[in-house]
Amino acid sequence: QVQLVESAGGLVQPGGSLRLSCAAAGSIFSFSIYTMGWYRQAPGKQRELVADITSGGSTYYAESVKGRFTISRDNAKNTVYLQMNSLKPEDTAVYYCRIRVPGRKEYDYWGQGTQVTVSS
Repeated sequence: QVQLVESAGGLVQPGGSLRLSCAAAGSIFSFSIYTMGWYRQAPGKQRELVADITSGGSTYYAESVKGRFTISRDNAKNTVYLQMNSLKPEDTAVYYCRIRVPGRKEYDYWGQGTQVTVSS
């Protein structure tokens, strides 16, 4: 069994920064082969992909966060990070991390979610 433990989110003022982390623990093998991503879900909206990073280090960002958010990974620590800068009220959501092996549904895990609120 694999558990993903996310860091606490929080309340941030517009223009502020926050870094989320997600550490994988348990029966995980070859963490480096996983694609890792951050998703978010705002009230009344569908969950959306914010950013992801492949085993090879290729990254994807949603248009709404390009230039403000940075995803990174530390395979030695089985951890993925999301650095969020220049936060906007519309970034308010529950953020979830996900790790998966593409094409292998049995290796697809989600974190419990952490609330990020951007408000003055």
